[in-house]
Amino acid sequence: MPARLFPSGDPTMFEEFWRGTGAAAEIVIPGWQTMSYFSDVGNVCWFLEPGLDQEVRRVHRLVGNAAVDGYHVVVGTGSTQLFMAALYALSPPAGAGAGAAPMSVVSTAPYYSSYPAVTDFLRSGLFRWAGDASSFRGDTYIELVCSPNNPDGAIREAVLSSAGSGVAVHDLAYYWPQYTAITKRADHDVMLFTVSKSTGHAGTRIGWALVKDRDVARKMAKFIELNTIGVSKDSQLRAAKVLRAVSDAYELPEAGDARRRRLFDYGRRKMVERWRMLRGAAAASGIFSLSEETSALCNFTKEMAVTNPAFAWLRCDREDVEDCAGFLRAHRILTRSGDQFGADPRYVRVSMLDRDDAYDIFVKRLSSLR
Repeated sequence: MPARLFPSGDPTMFEEFWRGTGAAAEIVIPGWQTMSYFSDVGNVCWFLEPGLDQEVRRVHRLVGNAAVDGYHVVVGTGSTQLFMAALYALSPPAGAGAGAAPMSVVSTAPYYSSYPAVTDFLRSGLFRWAGDASSFRGDTYIELVCSPNNPDGAIREAVLSSAGSGVAVHDLAYYWPQYTAITKRADHDVMLFTVSKSTGHAGTRIGWALVKDRDVARKMAKFIELNTIGVSKDSQLRAAKVLRAVSDAYELPEAGDARRRRLFDYGRRKMVERWRMLRGAAAASGIFSLSEETSALCNFTKEMAVTNPAFAWLRCDREDVEDCAGFLRAHRILTRSGDQFGADPRYVRVSMLDRDDAYDIFVKRLSSLR
């Protein structure tokens, strides 16, 4: 079967690493376990497994990418459900005022292509997609800040003033040491994470939000309760075991092959090599360009680290090509067009997280184009 060049960002690059971890990330769930709806009735997020709560806080303390003290953890079926829960929690309640308009949801272009689709999917009266934050005019909004950004890997800050009724939701799915230098411990009001991009376990469908305000956390949990009556306990237990394996490899006394089982070291090596290959292929073709490399001191590794995003934001510079995705598709390379991200179709988003065989084919095909 030929290698598939999917543009979806399926993080199968990490399969090789997890195949080598053995029992460290394996779990057996007895038939009687996880039968109840409830996990911790005293918690704002009553369906959050205590073990997952513990491992989420532990891995953030290890990496230093997000504050956890004083925060509520809300678990979701991936970060997409949490994104929807945040929109629900941060919007004025229905009937809050006669003729009240839905809350405007914005993000700076190029923005993650799912933001507008998910925001408007249910045609909610509470919120609506309002486009590029850079051109938004108004005092009532939810600004989505993805950093490092999907699709272009840029480090982002909110561009709108926090005055008035504006609030920000920080999507930090890619703020992990394999993709970027960890330069500060993020402490925003609402921060979204997911095992999909941190450990590669996209199919487990577990994400979490770190939420400062108890009432916002309660409303987010209520949305998930109404939406799916909680989140799979089986998936939570697996995610907790995976995160425990990640932290153990760094924190426990080194024994045997512990160093080989360090996820972020593995991910960093793979991403550095893949970006080296891609920049070489773009240079060989002479018709593609990429953003310049940036670097910073990483507080986790204590070394200078080059940013190696999970996606490449590739531009076709040939004057006769206005649709880069279509041009690449004709040469058997699948990407996502820039216009899906509110940007110029001369750009495409390319996943850097596929299996080695598919990635190698992609690089060879790209370098051969003129």
